[in-house]
Amino acid sequence: MRIAIVAVGKLKEPYFRAAADEYLKRLRPYADLREIEVPDRDLASGEERARRAEAEGVLRALPDGAHVVALDAGGAQRTSEEFASWLSALGLGGRSTLAFVVGGSAGLDASVLERADEVLSLGKMTLPHQLARVVLLEQVYRAFRIVRGEPYHR
Repeated sequence: MRIAIVAVGKLKEPYFRAAADEYLKRLRPYADLREIEVPDRDLASGEERARRAEAEGVLRALPDGAHVVALDAGGAQRTSEEFASWLSALGLGGRSTLAFVVGGSAGLDASVLERADEVLSLGKMTLPHQLARVVLLEQVYRAFRIVRGEPYHR
């Protein structure tokens, strides 16, 4: 399975970058995973304008034919086990390319949410977008471990 994490902004803090790199390394045996970072915009000109500009980059960066999952607080919530079953079902259903979209600090523009095949929430609590990317990577790794019956999930 090919998985793209399309994210607004860079992981600037070394601790977020180190955590993301660790999960990217752990995921290599399970999937062809890559990060695609699109520039974040200055919020000084307004959040709506920033979201629109970021959305243009996100929509251009989506891999052709990908099943697109946008991360948003209003999306569906899944347990780790449900997420693992969902990920497995996508692969078994012939979906070879999956793209997760992580917005910037202003969230995602409506055009990205409309383009998404699904909207997923990591929970009811608000997370900084950098941390949301790390949590997503960890859950993707956990899902592959669960599906294969490998030790990790507790």
